[in-house]
Amino acid sequence: MSRIGKLPVTVPSGVEITISDGNLVTVKGPKGTLCEQISNKIKVEVKDGAVELTPADESRECNSQHGLARTLINNMVHGVTTGFEKKLEMQGVGYKAEKKGKELVMQLGYSHPVIMPDPEGITTEVPDATHIVVKGADKALVGNYAANIRKWRKPEPYKGKGIRYEGEYVRRKEGKTGK
Repeated sequence: MSRIGKLPVTVPSGVEITISDGNLVTVKGPKGTLCEQISNKIKVEVKDGAVELTPADESRECNSQHGLARTLINNMVHGVTTGFEKKLEMQGVGYKAEKKGKELVMQLGYSHPVIMPDPEGITTEVPDATHIVVKGADKALVGNYAANIRKWRKPEPYKGKGIRYEGEYVRRKEGKTGK
């Protein structure tokens, strides 16, 4: 049995969890509603303000699905109560970002500005010109959108220019040496 899957997911007040046919788990909370299809190899039950998961049998596949299902449900509960956020920072001369309505406009050294509209359920904030904060209830969407922003200019190892996650370490390389 999975060590992670054995732990019950506590449901805080203000969060409503429903389980429909086919193991479709829906979580409603103050920050929105999230749905996730859980494998049929896992039995999901709501008991005494907590979600309990039990595997159908003791196979290796059920064991891995057990821990995954518990983590997905826990992330949904966390997302609708407090939400998730990723912080990005830009380093490089002339690299800057600004928010125009529901679009993120970035100057990244190209001949044109990079314009990225916010997807549904995701909000971006620009506290200053070189920092971007991506917020949302769905952990996967927040991480994916932050990765798409970072993809425009990954940090390069010689000067360290580019878009990086806050606190990310970029391993630096030594440049060419002349005679």
